[in-house]
Amino acid sequence: MSSGGRKRPAPPTSHPSPATQAKTQALSQEDDFVDEDVFLNETLITEDEESLILHDIEERQALANRLSKWTRPPLSSDYVSQSCSVLFQQLEIDYVIGESHKELMPNSSGPAAIIRIFGVTKEGHSVCCNVHGFEPYFYISCPPGMGPDDISHFHQTLEGRMREANRNSNVGKFVRRIELVQRRSIMYYQQSSSHPFLKIVVALPTMVASCRGILDRGIQLNGLGMKSFMTYESNVLFALRFMIDCNIVGGNWIEIPAGKYKKTARSLSNCQLEFDCLYSELISHAPEGEYSKMAPFRILSFDIECAGRKGHFPEPTHDPVIQIANLVTLQGEDQPFIRNVMTLNSCSPIVGVDVMSFDTEREVLLAWRDFIHEVDPDIIIGYNICKFDLPYLIERAQALKIAEFPILGRIRNSRVRVKDTTFSSRQYGTRESKEVAVEGRVQFDLLQVMQRDYKLSSYSLNSVSAHFLSEQKEDVHHSIISDLQNGNAETRRRLAVYCLKDAYLPQRLLDKLMFIYNYVEMARVTGVPISFLLARGQSIKVLSQLLRKAKQKNLVLPNVKQAGSEQGTYEGATVLEARAGFYEKPIATLDFASLYPSIMMAYNLCYCTLVTPEDVRKLNLPPESVNKTPSGETFVKSNLQKGILPEILEELLAARKRAKADLKEAKDPLEKAVLDGRQLALKISANSVYGFTGATIGQLPCLEISSSVTSYGRQMIEHTKKLVEDKFTTLNGYEHTAEVIYGDTDSVMVQFGVSTVEEAMNLGREAADYISGTFTKPIKLEFEKVYFPYLLISKKRYAGLFWTKPDNFDKMDTKGIETVRRDNCLLVKNLVNDCLHKILIDRDIPGAVQYVKNAISDLLMNRMDLSLLVITKGLTKTGDDYEVKAAHVELAERMRKRDAATAPNVGDRVPYVIIKAAKGAKAYERSEDPIYVLENNIPIDPQYYLENQISKVGLISVLHFLRYLKFLILIIFMLQPILRIFEPILKNASKELLHGSHTRSISISTPSNSGIMKFAKKQLTCIGCKALLSKGNHTLCSHCKGREAELYCKTVTHVSELEMLFGRLWTQCQECQGSLHQDVLCTSRDCPIFYRRKKAQKDMAEAKLQLDRWNF
Repeated sequence: MSSGGRKRPAPPTSHPSPATQAKTQALSQEDDFVDEDVFLNETLITEDEESLILHDIEERQALANRLSKWTRPPLSSDYVSQSCSVLFQQLEIDYVIGESHKELMPNSSGPAAIIRIFGVTKEGHSVCCNVHGFEPYFYISCPPGMGPDDISHFHQTLEGRMREANRNSNVGKFVRRIELVQRRSIMYYQQSSSHPFLKIVVALPTMVASCRGILDRGIQLNGLGMKSFMTYESNVLFALRFMIDCNIVGGNWIEIPAGKYKKTARSLSNCQLEFDCLYSELISHAPEGEYSKMAPFRILSFDIECAGRKGHFPEPTHDPVIQIANLVTLQGEDQPFIRNVMTLNSCSPIVGVDVMSFDTEREVLLAWRDFIHEVDPDIIIGYNICKFDLPYLIERAQALKIAEFPILGRIRNSRVRVKDTTFSSRQYGTRESKEVAVEGRVQFDLLQVMQRDYKLSSYSLNSVSAHFLSEQKEDVHHSIISDLQNGNAETRRRLAVYCLKDAYLPQRLLDKLMFIYNYVEMARVTGVPISFLLARGQSIKVLSQLLRKAKQKNLVLPNVKQAGSEQGTYEGATVLEARAGFYEKPIATLDFASLYPSIMMAYNLCYCTLVTPEDVRKLNLPPESVNKTPSGETFVKSNLQKGILPEILEELLAARKRAKADLKEAKDPLEKAVLDGRQLALKISANSVYGFTGATIGQLPCLEISSSVTSYGRQMIEHTKKLVEDKFTTLNGYEHTAEVIYGDTDSVMVQFGVSTVEEAMNLGREAADYISGTFTKPIKLEFEKVYFPYLLISKKRYAGLFWTKPDNFDKMDTKGIETVRRDNCLLVKNLVNDCLHKILIDRDIPGAVQYVKNAISDLLMNRMDLSLLVITKGLTKTGDDYEVKAAHVELAERMRKRDAATAPNVGDRVPYVIIKAAKGAKAYERSEDPIYVLENNIPIDPQYYLENQISKVGLISVLHFLRYLKFLILIIFMLQPILRIFEPILKNASKELLHGSHTRSISISTPSNSGIMKFAKKQLTCIGCKALLSKGNHTLCSHCKGREAELYCKTVTHVSELEMLFGRLWTQCQECQGSLHQDVLCTSRDCPIFYRRKKAQKDMAEAKLQLDRWNF
């Protein structure tokens, strides 16, 4: 993803330029911000290659005519004549190194950083604005007594050291100038308003890091000897520095007045409007009113299909790209205005879709490249496009030696490059991916966004679509894609429909979850480019806001060396002891509104208000002007110095209040979407500020602030508990004495003893108002909801009916109860959900107990559907890479030996059950494919669940109750969440649920083909009484001959019932795939219908064999 923070490396050349050799590798961790200079001439292809491309373009003139209907609207005469100002919404900002613009900057020469801003006008025209004249800089503290002559000498010395460090560079002057300015460090309270600082302006962005290294190590100064300097704001990315200084925020509207821009002499981009201007001529509009609207961005959603070899996942070096589906939508529109699919070989027509068939793979790839050029999308979306689709296309074109293919960005003749990246963040974890720099276009991978923003049991497109859209797609396994491709036009049409659905669902998800609105508003609120939100973690967003506010106050941020965990940790939030139980009286919940931001504002907690222990003694500050925090830190009050962090928070929360008020008044759905995205972004940003100060591996950690915040939070929770229990008592005239049953980070749950929801609400409001009056403003305790009834299991585990109005409950709310876990089977989810529904909504505890008993009985009597017992785990690496042998990994290896074509590959989820095996066999040897188990009637092994589940959950003590222990072990691991639910309700949940007549079971023997069974011969048995038949009989024994008609009718009825069941399941799968006229190919092993269909198919086949034994 192209950004000012991590510019893509230049393509390798036979004679690397000095600048290329001097480049430093950008670090992948989110907090290591490093600029990389890319020289403009290094990104362009050679003249010979260009001539080949021109020849190829001529051959495809017919295709170009077909594509031309999808181009952007033509420019008006005002734009062509440059007689009007250019107003556009910017989407992407990056920079390249090029020659100084002689007309705009006649006094400058040599290489310079050129900022490129890409965006779209309100008419839908694409824009590339080249901004000149902005120079990279940073600060150091000026040593005392340093005069103009000393600064000049320091400049010469630093220039010499820079020249030594960059000997191969052709830059004329490394340190452009050094200015004496008045600033103040943001760290610690200081009584003086400012100090002298040196502003060091360098030639190129990468020279900031080089110069910082020289100053860190030390430099010889007259009269001072060897002196090292702490640098300030030397880790700010160049693009972000430009945005801050020009007051530009991500996704806002930028205007360049008529006469202040010049049309580019030699156009380098494919944009309709490309021009040069000075950075001082830009007008940045605040995203309010008319300027809060969205431009008509073009959003391309695409998906590719590849024909893999048998037994192999597709590889770009061997396997062709056979189809590419594309949907293009204008931002704000409901339906795509382009639907097409490009196929290798013929494909039957699809209603409403432009089917484009080609004879060679080369033609398919180049047609897609031309399609990108003509349509000119602003945002490219898809599912896993950054890690699979885009890299595959580029590497496949490389394998086919199509040099002109990877020109997919907005810069002409500039190749897209792929490199491996590792994203690391404390909140999001570490993930390996690929970075594909498509210049001028934002890549929005829905898989990455889902993983960041939502905690789901599975992130497959099928699972995510089912969760958010309540629809799924046909899951065609990659092993049969080649068969469909090698068939005829109809089978390729089937594949094309599947491919189009894979492109359609990400677009639906984007619209449903309003990602564009939410991410643009987040970029506007935090001030960073949209691409930063996708490629980086939380800290860059807070840093951007901090730098903007510091600039207004003439403060500078020190570049703190990464200390990691050496700074230590601090005590977190309080969780009051949970009084577990089932509460059949209403429980009022008192919540602190924006607790941590409120604490920081109330007590003026900031870097610039923190007083060091030494200064506490020195400055002799009056006690009424300081806040001594419960953790022992000292901060000055706002009458001495208003903190920057409290100011940022006040502005964020005030803006959120305005946005929510506007949202209530708004009528236009698009305006509502923008405002809702904004209020959400403001809330998230306010809550991120506290985390920024506590991130020990971060840009500006300050544990004094974060530990003070949590200490105040703990104090307030305890204070709230005490006031509630002291005030609301029978001694004070209340009907009942209140009891705090649980308290979390920012909420307290109170049982007032009243029997109705309305009474609990009234007392909750009274308590919130009374306690809020005891806190420093703006800290406020609010009453929001009542739980009734309420099931409190333990800390952070509870469930209850959620009431905000006294007449009816809103929903059933749960926290920490495992209704969905990927390593649990479906039976767990169903049992937990159904039990909670019976307990909380139906108020039928005996019914819930009986329901669990029935489920146990069904399982032990072999009446439970196998699809409910399947466990799935992700195969994240190959078997050799796992240190310990795992059940799903070993199963994948065995399946590969049976049939490599259908075996799971890395990235797939492996469904399995544990089967019976020889005594002493390891658990990983007993995992088996559920389909294999179905087909071979293999029983599952209960011993595995005894050793791996029960002993870990402390249920051994209940085992002596169980008469048929070995048959019940299987279901106890499923009952772990169930027992947690019933323990607060029943006196002896284990005995009640796991002991009794419902635990009777049947035993299924394990089929074996080893030992003496090798010599066994199968013999037919009577259909009526199961007695062995003599050689002459094939159906009934002599005793059952009289019942022939009855038994035949029973067999026919049984076959008919199974056919009807299979027919219903088959039709359900056909409806899911979108056609009632084609075979079902879906093999989604996450879907319970798939297993039921396979089981019904097998049962039906066996019943038909029995029917065939009747020979009339």
